Amino acid sequence: MAHSASLARAWIGTIVFLFLAPGIVAGLIPWLITDWQPHEWGGAGWLVLPIAWAAIIVGVAFLLSAFALFAVHGGTPAPVAPTRTLVVRGVYRFVRNPMYLAVLAIILGQALLFGSGWLVVYAAVTLTAVVAFVKGYEEPTLTRAYGEQYLEYRRNVPGWWPRLTPWRA
Repeated sequence: MAHSASLARAWIGTIVFLFLAPGIVAGLIPWLITDWQPHEWGGAGWLVLPIAWAAIIVGVAFLLSAFALFAVHGGTPAPVAPTRTLVVRGVYRFVRNPMYLAVLAIILGQALLFGSGWLVVYAAVTLTAVVAFVKGYEEPTLTRAYGEQYLEYRRNVPGWWPRLTPWRA
């Protein structure tokens, strides 16, 4: 019974964090910038719109997949309620930061869909903030929490450019 309650808390925390972090960063703020008004691409729409939608859909799919892995492991992606074990399954076997990359794909997809240079600028600012957070907080925290296991993972799985084949620990 305690395990199922703990798992339920992990899922609830993960869903809440999904709406609070990526929901705001990749949803609310792009909406405030663009009012989600599609851009009229004219003759280029046949090329631009499928790329925009593909980036958004793939970004959402990877984001949800990465978030679900945290709940399955009994924690959340939120720094205040982490998992007890290092998550190195699913999309994390290809790249260490799939959630951040997924959020950037969603923002850049929206930049194309809405024809917004401001969203491109926002994506660059977001990337800068995320890299600073990862380098300044996340990597040192994970090194302290998981030690050699995380260091081995770091040596084998790139942070920002996905591997072509999954890493097998």
